[in-house]
Amino acid sequence: MTEAWPTEIRLGDGGRLLSVSFDDGTLHALPAELLRVESPSAEVKGHGPGQEQLVFGKRLVTITGVEPVGTYAARLLFSDGHSTGIYTWAYLAKLGREKETIWQAYLGKLKAEGRSRDP
Repeated sequence: MTEAWPTEIRLGDGGRLLSVSFDDGTLHALPAELLRVESPSAEVKGHGPGQEQLVFGKRLVTITGVEPVGTYAARLLFSDGHSTGIYTWAYLAKLGREKETIWQAYLGKLKAEGRSRDP
């Protein structure tokens, strides 16, 4: 199976939303907060299983820029200074497909750790 290819990437709502259209007809609207807390960077995901870090306090974060990385990904720049995540097209599509499940799991982790979405 070939992964869908992005046809358009657009920032909206003052940088709070990244919309990604794919050539298979799907459109995913991804909130900046979700993209920030699920960054594929080593800072968030670690360098291996069990090294993930819970990112919190990002309710107000926005995306300030989108930079191409070759032909396979984009680097997102966030208002809190984070800029090291490389979001492959496949990862953006996965976040779009599984957005609700990923978000609910994140909220559960915040609650379990006594953390908040608020800065």
